[in-house]
Amino acid sequence: MEVTEIAAKELRYQKHLPKDYKSENAIRWCPGCGDYAILTSLQKAMAELNIDPHKIAVISGIGCSSRLPYYMNTYGFHSIHGRAAAIATGVKVANPELSVWVATGDGDSLAIGGNHFIHTIRRNVDINILLFNNKIYGLTKGQYSPTSDRGFVSKSSPYGTVEDPFRPAELTFGARGTFFARAIDVDIKNQTEVMTEAAKHKGTSVVEVLQNCVIFNDSIHNRISDRNWKADNTIILKHGEKMIFGKEENRGIVLDGWNLKAVTIGEDGYTLDDILVHDATTRDNILHMKLALMDIADRLPVALGVIRSVKEPTYEKEYERQIEEVQMMTPKRSFTEFLLNSPNIWEVK
Repeated sequence: MEVTEIAAKELRYQKHLPKDYKSENAIRWCPGCGDYAILTSLQKAMAELNIDPHKIAVISGIGCSSRLPYYMNTYGFHSIHGRAAAIATGVKVANPELSVWVATGDGDSLAIGGNHFIHTIRRNVDINILLFNNKIYGLTKGQYSPTSDRGFVSKSSPYGTVEDPFRPAELTFGARGTFFARAIDVDIKNQTEVMTEAAKHKGTSVVEVLQNCVIFNDSIHNRISDRNWKADNTIILKHGEKMIFGKEENRGIVLDGWNLKAVTIGEDGYTLDDILVHDATTRDNILHMKLALMDIADRLPVALGVIRSVKEPTYEKEYERQIEEVQMMTPKRSFTEFLLNSPNIWEVK
């Protein structure tokens, strides 16, 4: 083997670094914004997956989150409000080999983009949706969003909202979603891991990142992101492992009738054997839903990590298969055969 061939072979298998996915553009987010950590996590995940930058496309809508494509050394498209998932679908169907990502916020994807969001999930298009959830409209200066809590006071709800919020997990599961994961912006390790798993999943993956807006909704996720109580108020679910959490790792999740319950191992008769084992791959989403909706208000930890990951046919593969089947059944399979060589032509003089 010649030296040039050896060099080419080594180059092919050379592992990418996070810096390979960083663009030269100056990052324009507010100092302290949680978006920085999400961007860093995505670049780390890309390096872990060792995907060539030219094989990645990042699509966004409108909002602070939608600046992200400018900061990735990949293909990118800054689209219009709420339409990122629809455009990403077109990108994936036209270029099935691309790793396609959507960067969107809770307002962009769940308000004007709500229909695109649920139908993309229903179709199970093989794209990855990063949903930045700060429970506020940040770019337009602090109006309440579809995920703002009832009673939330904002510029557009000075006396508090009188409506209940969307919960992204409910929408995802209601649309028969095959992958749902959650992370906190300050936890880069878990973010990187769930993004990596999302990329490996064949189908629509939704990663909800609980993100902090330091200007208009600062500390909205503080009850689970603060390091002083994060271990007691969150649980990182891992497929095939016991649902254990807490600073002392002595607490766990058990089934109490139809409901979930947080217990202390060794107290009230509960042992390690009683603690549930996480199964992210079961098709029935009832337990996944219960896990995703756990809340400290109900004395349960907020679930992080990959909550659901199920194999189902993807839209673009089924689309390709259908075209091939129809072509096999049709004797005239090309434009020339179908039209140019048909008797239904005429000359214009």
